[in-house]
Amino acid sequence: MNVVTSAEKLKAKDFASDQEVRWCPGCGDYAILKAVQKTLADIEATTENTVFVSGIGCASRFPYYMSTYGFHSIHGRAPAFATGVKLANPDLDVWVVSGDGDALSIGGNHLLHLLRRNVDVQFLLFNNEIYGLTKGQYSPTSRAGTRSPSSPMGSIEHPLSATQFALAAGAKFVARGIDSQQKMLPGMLQRAHAHKGTSFVEIFQNCIVYNDGVFDDFTAKAVAAERQIFVEHGKPLLFGAENNKGLHLNKNTLEFEAITIGENGVSIEDVQVHDETSRNLATLLAQMDSPGLPVATGILYCNPAASYEQGLAGLTESVKSKEHGDLNALLRRGHTWTVD
Repeated sequence: MNVVTSAEKLKAKDFASDQEVRWCPGCGDYAILKAVQKTLADIEATTENTVFVSGIGCASRFPYYMSTYGFHSIHGRAPAFATGVKLANPDLDVWVVSGDGDALSIGGNHLLHLLRRNVDVQFLLFNNEIYGLTKGQYSPTSRAGTRSPSSPMGSIEHPLSATQFALAAGAKFVARGIDSQQKMLPGMLQRAHAHKGTSFVEIFQNCIVYNDGVFDDFTAKAVAAERQIFVEHGKPLLFGAENNKGLHLNKNTLEFEAITIGENGVSIEDVQVHDETSRNLATLLAQMDSPGLPVATGILYCNPAASYEQGLAGLTESVKSKEHGDLNALLRRGHTWTVD
C-alpha cells in the first residue's frame, strides 16, 4: 500500500550549496545571501523549482552558492536570460542577481525592457556604488568626486539612482533595503516574491575593499535612526530616535520636508501617510537626498498589473483561435512578398 506523505519543509541551510562562499571578508553580500536563503525557507520554496540568474560582477557569484538551478550569464544580459527562462517555463520561480555596474551600465537597456514588460521575476540589484570585481573603478551610481583607478581626479559624473530608474521605467514593484537590515530584508523579499510581475529590489551593499563605508552617512548605528525611514503602507512616514519626526508634503514645492511633532503646533496629522500604490509618492521618497531628509527604505511602490507571461498566454490563445486561422496564414497576410 502506497502512503502519500507531504514534503518536509526546507530550512534556510537547505538552500545553501556545497561551494565555499568566496567574497571578501566583511562583504555585504554575505548578509544578503543569508537573507535570501531565509526568505526561500519562509515562503516554502523548493530547490528544483527555483532558478537564480546573474550577470558579471561580485554579486554574480550568487548562483554558485544556492542549492537551486542557476545561470551565470554574460555582462549585463541577466534580464534577457531570465526572460527566456521564465517564458520557456512560467512555473519556475526566477530570481535575478546583479550589481550596479552590471545592471545599470552595459545592462541598462536590458533592465529597462525587463521592467517595462513586467516579466514575473525578482530582480535584486546589489548597489555598492563601485565596480568591485574589476578592482574599484567608479560605476554609474558612484557619487560625484569619487576617486578610483578610472577617476583618479574624482568622478565628474552625476550618479544614477537605481530606484528612480526603476520607477521611471515603469516597474510595478519597487523596494529598497540595506544589507544589514536582517530583520526587514527577508520581509521585503517575501513581498517581492508574492508580487506577480517584475519585482525590483535595490539593496545598499558595503564593499569593504574598494568603497568601504560609503553609506555610513545613513547606515552607521550612531546616525541610522535619524537618517533612515522605513516606509509601510497606510502608516505615517515617521523616523527619528524617538520616532517623533515625520515627512510633510509641501503643497507649494511638491517636495518633502522634515517636521518634528510637538514643535510649532505640528501634530501627527501633518505627517504624510505612505501609499505604496502611488508612483508619484514613491518617486518623491526615492529622490530624497538633502542632508535634512532621511533615506527611504521598504516597499516604496507596489501597484500590480498583468505580467508579460499573462499577456503572451492570451496572445497565444488568440493565434490558435478560429478567428485568426492557422499561424502560417496569419504571418503571410498583409504586405508580403516572395523572393525567388
